[in-house]
Formats: sequence, structure tokens, C-alpha cells
Amino acid sequence: MNSNALLQPFNTPYETAPFSKVKDEDFLPAFKQAIADAKIEIAQIAQNNTVPSFENTIEALDFSGKQLERISSVFFNLNAAETNENIQKTAQEVSPLLSEFSNDITLNEDLFKRVKAVYDLKSSLNLTIEQETLLDKKYKSFSRNGANLPKEKKEQLREIDKKLSQLKLKFGENVLAETNKFEMLITNEVDLSGLPDGAKEAAKQLAESKDKEGWLFTLDYPSYIPFVTYADNRELRKKITLAAGSKSFKNDELDNQKNVLEIAKLRHERAKLLGYKTHAHFVLEERMAETPKNVQKFLNELLEKAKPAAEREFKKLQEFAKELDGIEQLQKWDGSYYSEKLKQKLFSLDDELLKPYFKLENVIDGAFTIANRLFDLKFEEIDSIDKYHEDVLTYKVTDTKGNFVAIFYADFFPRPGKRNGAWMTVYKPQYIKNGENSRPHISIVCNFTKPTKTKPSLLTFNEVTTLFHEFGHALHGMLANTTYPSLSGTSVFWDFVELPSQVMENWCYEKEALELFAKHYETGETIPMDLIEKIKKSSTFLEGMQTLRQLSFGLLDMSWHGQDPGGIADVKAHESKVFENTTLYPKTKETCMSTAFSHIFQGGYSSGYYSYKWAEVLDADAFEYFKENGVFNKSIADKFKEHVLSKGGTENPMTLYKRFRGQEPRPEALLRRAGLLEEVS
Repeated sequence: MNSNALLQPFNTPYETAPFSKVKDEDFLPAFKQAIADAKIEIAQIAQNNTVPSFENTIEALDFSGKQLERISSVFFNLNAAETNENIQKTAQEVSPLLSEFSNDITLNEDLFKRVKAVYDLKSSLNLTIEQETLLDKKYKSFSRNGANLPKEKKEQLREIDKKLSQLKLKFGENVLAETNKFEMLITNEVDLSGLPDGAKEAAKQLAESKDKEGWLFTLDYPSYIPFVTYADNRELRKKITLAAGSKSFKNDELDNQKNVLEIAKLRHERAKLLGYKTHAHFVLEERMAETPKNVQKFLNELLEKAKPAAEREFKKLQEFAKELDGIEQLQKWDGSYYSEKLKQKLFSLDDELLKPYFKLENVIDGAFTIANRLFDLKFEEIDSIDKYHEDVLTYKVTDTKGNFVAIFYADFFPRPGKRNGAWMTVYKPQYIKNGENSRPHISIVCNFTKPTKTKPSLLTFNEVTTLFHEFGHALHGMLANTTYPSLSGTSVFWDFVELPSQVMENWCYEKEALELFAKHYETGETIPMDLIEKIKKSSTFLEGMQTLRQLSFGLLDMSWHGQDPGGIADVKAHESKVFENTTLYPKTKETCMSTAFSHIFQGGYSSGYYSYKWAEVLDADAFEYFKENGVFNKSIADKFKEHVLSKGGTENPMTLYKRFRGQEPRPEALLRRAGLLEEVS
């Protein structure tokens, strides 16, 4: 028996990943073996002498390589949430191997012949809708990735894919290293003026953990956000803001400018090779938006509505800062600080006032209670399964009848081996095989404020909505109920994937939901009604500026991927030109967004960043449906579960949405919620 735990069946409770038995050095040999085994499986499908059928070709393909998929999910999730030098080194070695293996499949002529033979008979095969979708998806995965190319162009494609896989990893490693590298040690207590006690205590604790005297601040969000929001010292706010904005933009060994240019150019070259005008044309063919033209139109129409509101808000903020502190010109490092002060003045609402009501454990319980009320789920914390870090919480999820639904991991606090931000991920997808419904293992990863010696983890309201957002993605994964793994859970069009996550955020603003979990961590008192009212009233505060910011990121993404980037030589100059129409603050020569824009240069959002706003249209329209009938209306929740959450990518998302809603989504719902629409006739 091979001693490598990754190559043995996971004889663990619920077949969960055996983290404690896996050593860093196990990954490379495990990948090599699993790739070799998967190649044998693919060869058997490609060289099958029987007539190609849906079962022996399309279905067989979807269920092939399961061991490789499990190893990949464990490895790449660790590389994001608990990485180290060994894992990063392995990632650089493994990524080209995986890229090559993926090409071995899509460029396998015998295999493509079989897939095409089944595809050509589609109309006579009497397939279910899900089977038809799978067949389309499999055929396109070949035709869209070079199966029809002549031999020399296939080799070119392999080379491009190999380079891209390494460049994307390098990009992410540089951003993480830059985040970990910056430390701002404050030794004079006067410089902490304005900071809440919790932020000071956390900074003190962090300094102590590194054997330093004073208060230590980093670029991790729970450290960075309170500092730029509350610190009265403008120079120090400037220092940390410029550090955050200049990640991988310093012309040193962690610089990403060359990587950005190379990734954009290689993606364009790849798209051209496959017969597409740009990378965005290639990507958007498989999205609800369909074309770059539609995306530009969507972004520009929203921009037209949001920009006047953003300019009005910015002018008010500028006047407020001048009146309060004589600030003549509002800078980037002033934005969060004066926004918070203005919010306090307008709504008498202070995040620090809210935090005692949002103890992390209570918010988790609240999310679970809401999932129970809406979708009949029960969450039980268990300690019988392995974790990759002691901070990780593990849950068994069942329905109200006691049937097993999913395993759920939750990882909430920052640490050096964990990248910034928040995300949901899958360790094992759901699928049905041989009559057995194999249930998924889902994880959410966040970076929230850690407990201190005197206080539990208390969340800002923004962190509460982040938790609900990621939990919405998790529900999409947990409630999956499809036959095929590649169509399960969040395997949907990218501009549809944010609907379940964004719609869940809405419950954070509702009295009936807040009363379930927003209880003072010391007194147990339920959040007062006046605070709930203030949360609701402030929900559209500076929404124009926030929308403009999101749109600027979407436009930047399209500028890298919706045209030939060959003429771009200077990353910063290109970015500045794109931002001209959306910039409110004065430019800063030290900062650059693209060099740390991990969503599009490392993650899967290239040509897809617009989808956050796209999905907001869907989620605002969907939640209006709940609001009209009660936010815990069971029949609407059942419809959402049946037609959206359980169906994954089995049908066109607009078909699924209309089945749930009874109509196409209306943009007015979003504009109304955002306060960007005075009245709708």
C-alpha cells in the first residue's frame, strides 16, 4: 500500500480530506501519479472500440480524474489559505503539469472524434436537459480550447497555457509576499488617537507575538481597515494607504508590472489562436452577458446613473472634511476616515457602536438559523474530521429530516500563510453515481478581527455582510443536487455565480433577521430598533461613490481583456487613462491597481469583474420578490432552492431565474435599492 495519504482512498468520516496525514512533500508525487492514472482513464475512453455514446464518452469523461480533482482541491485550497515556501514551490512545478494534462485531453484527436460523434447525433439521443447541457459543455470545452486547430497551433496553445499557469501563480505569490512584508510599528500612543480600543488591543497583541514593543499594523484587512477608518494621524493613514495601493508596484523582485503585461498579451494571443477577436470575446461567449459590447453597454449605462450621484457625494464629503478639519483637498487616505465621520454625523451610526452586537459566533449562528428558516438546513459543529489549521471550524449539515447534506468548513482569521480577502471553495463536489447522491464538502475562508485577551471576535457590519455573502456561495454548493460533478453547485455562468451570495447579504438589513442574532456580547440585549433603522437608512450612504468604484474595476478588467493589449507598454499609464472617467480622488504616482488585482490576474474573473454588478441586478430583483411576500416566505425560499440553488449549471441561468421569479430581472430594483432612482413610473 502506498504510504502517501493522498493516493489512498480517504477512509475518513464522510471521506473528508486527511489533512493531518498529508505532508508537503506528498503533493508532487501524488500529482504525478494521479495525472498518470487519469491519462489511462482518458486513453480508455478515447480508444474504446464500441460506438460512441453519451454514457461511454460524455458521462465517462465527466466522472474521470476524480482522484486528481481531490488532490488538486486539497492542494490549491491550502495554497490560498495555509501556504508556505514548500507549497508555493510545488505549485510552480505542478501548474505546468496540470496545464499540459488539460491540453492532453482537449487536444486529443481520438477523444474529440468520439465527443463530436455524440454531439452530431444530439437531436436523436433523447437526452434530459441536464445531459444536453453536459454534452454542449463537453463539446465546447474541446472546440473552444483548440481541438480544431492544426498540429503546430496546438503546440503553440500548449506553450501559452503552460506560461500562463506559472505567471498567474507568480502574480499571486508576489501579492501575498508584499502583504506580509509591510509592517507599521507605532511606539508613541499619541499616534493611535481615534482608534477604537479593540483595534489598539489587537495591534498590541500582534506586536507582542513578534516580540516588539508598541502597536503593530499590517495590510491584513482587520488591521488595515480600522486604521484608515479611525486613525486621526493623517500622515500615518497616508503611509499605510500608499503601502496597500502600491503592492507589487515598486520595481523590485516582487513587482508585477511585467507579469500583468505578459498575462494580458498571452491571453489575447491565445484567444486569437482560437479564432476570437479578444480574450473577452472568448470568455463572454459562455456568460449571460454574451459579448464585450453588452458588458460595456451595461457598465456605461450604470455609470451614467451613478456618476452624478458619486460626484455629489464626493463634493459633500470634501466640504465636510474642510469644515471639520480644514482639509483643502480630499485624498485617498482621507476617504474612509471622513466617510465614517460623516456617517456618524448623518445617522448617529458608528461601526464601533454596532460591533458589540456582532460577536462572530452569534453571526454564524444567525446565518445558520436563517438557512434553517429558508432552506430547512441544520448545522452541527463536529470535531471528528481533520482540519488544516486549528482556527478552522467544522460542521455536519443535515436537512430537517436528518438526511446528510454536506460537510462545511469555516476559516475566519488572518495569518501569514493566508491570502487577504474572502472566498468560498469546494473540497469535494456533489454528484449522483450508481444511484448514490454523493454529498459535497464546502468551505468559506475570511479574514476577520481575531479575539483579543479581553474581547471576542466582534465584526464590523461590513464583515457581517461579507460572512453572509460567502455563506450564500456555500449554500449554492451545499444544496447542489445534480447528476454530473461539472454542473454541480457553483459551476454556473460566472455572471450568475454571485446571485446566491449577494442575495443573502440582504437579510443583514432586515429587522426579522437581525433580531435572531444581533445580540450584545456582554448583556445579551437584542440590537435596539433605532440601530436597525439607522442600518437601513445608512445602507445607501455614499452608494454612488461605491458603485463608481466597482464600475471602474469592471472597466479596467475590460480594458485589459476586451482589446489587443499589445500596444500597452506602461501599466500605470494605461490604468490612469481607463480611470479618467471614474476618478474622484487626486492621482497618486506611487499606487497601481492592476499589479495587485488578483481577481482578474490570478483568480477566475478576467473579463468577468462586471459580474458583481450584473448579479446585483439579479439579487435586488430577487430580494424584492421576498420583500413583497415576507423575507422568510417559505414558498419563495423553496422556489429559490429548487430553481437556483440546487440546479447548478444544468440549464441556462436566465431560464432558471425566470422559473424562480416568473419574469426577467429588472434593473430598476437595483437602482431603487441603491437610491440612484428617484422614482419609477
